[in-house]
Amino acid sequence: MDRNTRSRQDQHRKRIEGRAGSTEAVEFFNVLTSPELLEVAEALMPAHRERLYPPTVTLSMFMRQGLEADSSCQKAVNGWAAQRVADGLSAGSTRTGGYCQARCRLPLAMVSGLTRETGHQLSARALPHWRWRGRSVKLVDGTGISMPDTEENQACFPQPESQAPGVGFPLARLVTVICLASGAVLDAAMCPYSGKGSSELALLRRLGAAFRPGDVMLADAFYCNYFVVATLAAAGIDVLLEQKGARIVDFRRGQSLGTRDHLVYWRKPAHCPQWMTREQYTAFPDELRVRETKSAHRVFVTTMLEHRKVSKDELSALYARRWNVELDLRNIKTTMGMEVLHCQTPAMNEKELWVYLLAYNLIRLLMAQAACNAGVDPRSLSFKHTVQLWTEWVCRGLKATTDCACLFSMIAQSRVGHRPGRIEPRMRKRRPKPYPWLKIPRAKARRKIQLHGHA
Repeated sequence: MDRNTRSRQDQHRKRIEGRAGSTEAVEFFNVLTSPELLEVAEALMPAHRERLYPPTVTLSMFMRQGLEADSSCQKAVNGWAAQRVADGLSAGSTRTGGYCQARCRLPLAMVSGLTRETGHQLSARALPHWRWRGRSVKLVDGTGISMPDTEENQACFPQPESQAPGVGFPLARLVTVICLASGAVLDAAMCPYSGKGSSELALLRRLGAAFRPGDVMLADAFYCNYFVVATLAAAGIDVLLEQKGARIVDFRRGQSLGTRDHLVYWRKPAHCPQWMTREQYTAFPDELRVRETKSAHRVFVTTMLEHRKVSKDELSALYARRWNVELDLRNIKTTMGMEVLHCQTPAMNEKELWVYLLAYNLIRLLMAQAACNAGVDPRSLSFKHTVQLWTEWVCRGLKATTDCACLFSMIAQSRVGHRPGRIEPRMRKRRPKPYPWLKIPRAKARRKIQLHGHA
């Protein structure tokens, strides 16, 4: 590396450090400029001119939108203008056009790369007693996300065929890999909700880089698939899944390990799936040895075959912790408001998704640090409490880098209840307002009101 190249890189690094520490408005980005993440942020940061909205400020404002109740661009721009005045700078324009253009210039690779790196570091640095038997457990689950009804979004993420044109909304499917110990998102993949290659299993095949040899994948019965189990087992990754209801389990067969606990062989499906080549199909073994066990009225499938090392009660207790992925997705979609994306184009919606996940990992990073200081498990801390405390902390010009001891102490004060086996009905008690459903395009409904008035 010549002297000029090294000098340019040093100047680039100093600009990032200077921008991150210059004002409290980018405090969201300050957490990402820790010594462990600064090198990654520097490598992913695009070359840019000094604008009103450089990448560090834009990303910080974008993340802040994901954590606040009012996530409008106007609110973000107003806050940045007010902060500049408080710092003795000119306010600049409060129009949102410049900020929206800056969001478009923000590289997707930068946002997704920072998300994966923060998740990986959080998972790798989890304390031993946070893990399960010293092993890293990865939770896998999928969900659906809606977005604005525009032509571009409809072309990429069409609405369900059961809905009439102009009535429904574009719908995307999302599959995430989440660390059980820290709650951090390790990787994610999104695709249309329906159509060829849009199943959760297809998305999982794109997320293989999130797993390492020695990991344990924990998922529900939907992922109990021969090719999924065989692929992960070949990579040195164990699985714990609930058995599919369609598969017959007979504990009188196979090698008995105890009461309702045995080893059996699964035969490879007779037909090659459409998504797989004949060579790939041939490479899979003809039989796969797995362990089936029944506990707490559930049948589990696992590749952890040594019953003397891992009892079926331990497997049942581990599977009960799978519910954490449901809570994590609820935190992302409901607490943070990602249930409906807000952008008008598919490219910006994908970028918004990764910004939400990066902001989520930022909160998980604060929770992990608070849990480490307090000597507790990160899963025992309240995510919503941390979001509320962090947003109020930043609004008042406080910094996580200088006032961290007080911040972490306050985060650790609010604990979630220990409610094993909790069951809640998926129903609403409060009745909605008595408005009929909009079952025709909105423009057509307006014309009908103009002609005939309200019903």
